[in-house]
Amino acid sequence: MGELRIVAGAWRGRRIAVPRGAVRPTSDRVREAWMSIVAPALDGARVLDLCAGSGALGLEALSRGAKHADFVEKDPKVLTTLRANLATLGAEARATVHRSEAGRFLESEAGPVASDAAGAPAPRWDVAFADPPYHYGTATALAERWLRAPFAAIFGIEHEAELTLPDAVAPASSDRRLYGDTALTIYRTGP
Repeated sequence: MGELRIVAGAWRGRRIAVPRGAVRPTSDRVREAWMSIVAPALDGARVLDLCAGSGALGLEALSRGAKHADFVEKDPKVLTTLRANLATLGAEARATVHRSEAGRFLESEAGPVASDAAGAPAPRWDVAFADPPYHYGTATALAERWLRAPFAAIFGIEHEAELTLPDAVAPASSDRRLYGDTALTIYRTGP
């Protein structure tokens, strides 16, 4: 079992476990950049961590002030590590763990929770993260699912740099950032 550290916030420097071979954890550099991009939306946020693995992205968001995180992971062995990480940080009360494949979870759980001031459906989550396995088409499928019906106000996907995900259409927006052989595509419901 490997380890990684929480980069910032209340749990800064705390270490969490990463199961060897089962997941490809987001590097500290990419995680820090990702959190900096979404930082203004994290205080009190409802967060979704798809393809959660060790839970590093959702835990980083909780460390930085998110109110609650839903973690979605399909591998039962990885879920054991994720639950242990939640216990290590004392985060169980602020988290819900779902054993499911990301796309299946979204089809069953991602409907809007309310309406905004104009009466339009409001996304269920404020911020969502996805770090799916590379080269299986999951990143593209998740991006297309968000473009059909945004389930989060901000949705970030980590993917291989050679993959270009679809662009958002106004009033939504998308932004792509490169970090070596890794890319982040960030979608927002507004400009």
